[in-house]
Amino acid sequence: MQPTIVVRGEAIREVTPELAVFSLTVSARGRDKDAVLAHLTERAAALRAALDGYGPAIERRETTAVQVFPDFKKAGDRPVAWTGSTGTTVTVADFAALGEMLPALAGLDQASLAGPWWQMRPGSTAGAEVRRAAIVDALDRAREYAAAVGSRIDRLVEISDELAGGGGFQPIMARSAMAADATLPLDPQVQTVQASVIVRVTITDPDLSGK
Repeated sequence: MQPTIVVRGEAIREVTPELAVFSLTVSARGRDKDAVLAHLTERAAALRAALDGYGPAIERRETTAVQVFPDFKKAGDRPVAWTGSTGTTVTVADFAALGEMLPALAGLDQASLAGPWWQMRPGSTAGAEVRRAAIVDALDRAREYAAAVGSRIDRLVEISDELAGGGGFQPIMARSAMAADATLPLDPQVQTVQASVIVRVTITDPDLSGK
């Protein structure tokens, strides 16, 4: 059988993030359940209107959770209060608008904000570029191994993500805490993307004569 070399190739790149994601929660609390629900509905509507005002600067928004639950002093007693909340996750690509958006939304009545989390887009071209670089790295290694035994690469047999799905392209996401300053100057955190592949090649007959 023709000699075969199996090598691992990898590549790591630092790139500018493409998206920022943050979460907003509005809440209400009181002794009367109906009043709590009414306040929660009003605050959720105010949040929706505020988000509407940013138009195309917001790529996506999703309701993540709605909670309404009683608070008890002791098990079996009547509730002493009711608490309600609703959460929204917002995805933004316009980082210039983000600095204005965060303090304005955090200033809404009974609103809390977390984020932003910087991300790459699914299917980002950065992923394709780093995968290509990982393949180039693997082929370079294969050529070095082949040359070490007096051979050269003859034929490519297989390319696969490392661990057949356990490796491949992986974006490593970073998180940035919101600054306390109301002006919120933001410095998007650089994202690290990496890929690893397994390449199998055949080589020409090696020269093992030792000459």
